[in-house]
Amino acid sequence: MIRDHVIALFEKALARGAAEGRWPALAGGFTVEPPRDPKHGDFAVNAAMVLAKPAQKPPRELAQALVEVVREIDAAGDVASMEVAGPGFVNVRLAPDLWYRALGEVERQGAAFGRTSVGKGKKVIVEYVSANPTGPMHVGHGRNAVTGDGVARLLQWSGHEVTREYYVNDYGAQVQTLARSVHLRYQQLLGRAVEMPPKSYPGEYVIDVARALKEEHGARFLDAPEADWLALFRDRAVAHVLELIRGDLAVLDITFDVWSSEKALYASGDVERFLAQLEAKGLVYVGKLPPPKSKKGAPPPPPQPDEEGVSVSDDLTLFRSSQFGDEVDRPVKKSDGTPTYFCADIAYHWQKRQRAEALVDVLGADHGGYVPRLQAALQALGYDRKDLHVVLIQMVNLTRGGEAVKMSKRAGTVVSLREVVEEVGADATRFLFFTRRADAQLDFDLELAKQQTLDNPVFYVQYGHARLASILRKAAEAGLPPPAFDLAAARALVLPEEQDLLRRIVSFPDVLAGAAVAYEPHRVAYWLHETIAAFHAYYTGGKKSGERVIGPDPVKTAARLYLCSALKQALANGLSALGVSAPERMESRDLAEE
Repeated sequence: MIRDHVIALFEKALARGAAEGRWPALAGGFTVEPPRDPKHGDFAVNAAMVLAKPAQKPPRELAQALVEVVREIDAAGDVASMEVAGPGFVNVRLAPDLWYRALGEVERQGAAFGRTSVGKGKKVIVEYVSANPTGPMHVGHGRNAVTGDGVARLLQWSGHEVTREYYVNDYGAQVQTLARSVHLRYQQLLGRAVEMPPKSYPGEYVIDVARALKEEHGARFLDAPEADWLALFRDRAVAHVLELIRGDLAVLDITFDVWSSEKALYASGDVERFLAQLEAKGLVYVGKLPPPKSKKGAPPPPPQPDEEGVSVSDDLTLFRSSQFGDEVDRPVKKSDGTPTYFCADIAYHWQKRQRAEALVDVLGADHGGYVPRLQAALQALGYDRKDLHVVLIQMVNLTRGGEAVKMSKRAGTVVSLREVVEEVGADATRFLFFTRRADAQLDFDLELAKQQTLDNPVFYVQYGHARLASILRKAAEAGLPPPAFDLAAARALVLPEEQDLLRRIVSFPDVLAGAAVAYEPHRVAYWLHETIAAFHAYYTGGKKSGERVIGPDPVKTAARLYLCSALKQALANGLSALGVSAPERMESRDLAEE
């Protein structure tokens, strides 16, 4: 990565200056980023500003001294110019040949271009989806699934050892409600008139499970007490729904390495071992929850049990999470001695942290308040709370031509993910989920997703790749040699638009690495969209000005064909990192094939 080259130069300069006693050794990191305005150079370095406090010197004075040391150690002449700007930034402009040589890396690395070793040797567990196994996946689950898969892919591209994990909530009240829903349908299939209560699960899949149980057991459980059939109906329903979920994920090419079961977590004794750890450390006590807070001037609200039936009047076993940054202490055991859902959840994270150095959870935005207590639990057990990073997913508004789409024929509730993918395709579904930050609400228009026009973001990027493929085919048909990097020819890429594309391509590994460590795959989608927009402008502008890719000048033609080839490879790799295909041929009502 060319940015790494700049970092290395400044690190050497800082080390030399510290060895000479010109300033103290810099313990913290500094940033090397492209400036907002390209006129200010290729990179802006804030090392002098970071160094100013420990050195007790003005940052601009340090910046000027740092520039002098960098010039001394830059024997290869890779830096064309440097200037001190603003409060103490060093704006760096690199020698053109450094950029040209970096462009040659695309040919050398091919499909691996963009892969880095930023996370080499670091194990990461990415847990995502983890939808309750009570029905097929809806489009909101799909955004979680695609985002989590995008995070996992980018972490792999940056050298991390990644485990994809799905946590199956197959133990609590919701799967029992599913089992009772199946039993009600079972009764109906046996001729009994029963009503489905409001909180039951109404989808066709519930009837499918009930029908299979009826065929297998007849009327055996029609009037049997709940204790005789609840576990069987629950396990069969959960198994059936998990198969539906696996199928829903498969249409988006999403798979998991590990399916962790909450029920198995209890059966293995991990929950009890976790509680024993807390007790041994003196981190639990018996007490009551604090009363609910009231608004200023209003009487306190009456105590209400939470979703687990826990009330402020109960004697509970509480975890001292407030000592580790949480708002209040949290219950880990109910008054009857049974563990809470939170207890199982933090036991699961404790178990995960023993298998990996870093944990990533992809959760719905409604779980935002849950994050501090999970981090508190890890910190209480001797880990760094930063070992857990949470990506929050906002809602998806599904529309068709601006009108809201709500109901699903198959799931019986909101629109299922499978229905969306079957209508618009996996590529469009995946890419559109990346067109906004995960924590921003997303409008997903089914009609736009199907359009083969440049208004459709995924079509726009894929068509750019196909357009580049078309240019390279035409060059081959004209008898031109296959594009290959040649430094002398590359120096012919002097147009501002060519220099912009060149820098975009060379920066691609930095983009992927930055997106990976920030857990933000949407950055790659933005890069793809902005880069192909820059290419379309370059290509159409060149046709108008006479600066065509394939022109009369053989040197310029060779350089531009290689630029197109390198860009095509970078686009393909970027799409691959998001799990989206890169077609070689496409048709559009907006553009004819070149």
